[in-house]
Amino acid sequence: MNRSRPARDIRRPIRVERNDDAYPASVKAFFGERAPECIFLQGNPELLQRDSLGLFCSIKCPGSIILKTYDVAKALRDSGIPVIGGFHTPMEKECLALLLRGTQPIVICPARGLERIRLAREVKEGVQSGRVLLVSMFGTAHRRARAELADQRNRFVAALAARIFVSHAAPGGKTEALCREIITLGKPLFTIDAPENTNLLALGAKALTLEEVFVLGEEDSRQRERHG
Repeated sequence: MNRSRPARDIRRPIRVERNDDAYPASVKAFFGERAPECIFLQGNPELLQRDSLGLFCSIKCPGSIILKTYDVAKALRDSGIPVIGGFHTPMEKECLALLLRGTQPIVICPARGLERIRLAREVKEGVQSGRVLLVSMFGTAHRRARAELADQRNRFVAALAARIFVSHAAPGGKTEALCREIITLGKPLFTIDAPENTNLLALGAKALTLEEVFVLGEEDSRQRERHG
């Protein structure tokens, strides 16, 4: 007789201390001594063990980039690649909506604490089913997202991600500055090959084609097979 899995209790975040074995080593490596004392999780903590692709886009995104970003998001969904992000800017929110229609793992990092956070129905269902995880570096004192928290959150996402995709970063903006840091740390950085992204390509970002997305998907499948 088939038994459905019990719904996950998403009401109470799990606190993970920096000295806990479950604390992500990548966060310690990225932040060093400034790594958060603890982080908070809601959902399936096993999703943090997967090599996720970080997704970013500046608030203002050129029209030509928007269409290509949709194509990349659909390819990520269809390839089953785990994706992590803050999903705060308009383009990031659109990508999240597309990804939620798939089955691949999604890690969402709000720029606020997780206590009493309101979740969209699709996100709540994803958490309950075990394919969506909420992760925050902020405690109960931060109940509203603010610009300075978003900056910290974006670096946190970059720390957790195995590789980064930035569909667009305005020249001289905060997202471009984050890309410089990512390149300096040696993390793989991808973007869309377009004139509007000349600044990112000049930094060392690699053009992400749809074919490359499917290659990453195959790598993820092999990784899962190796780890059972």
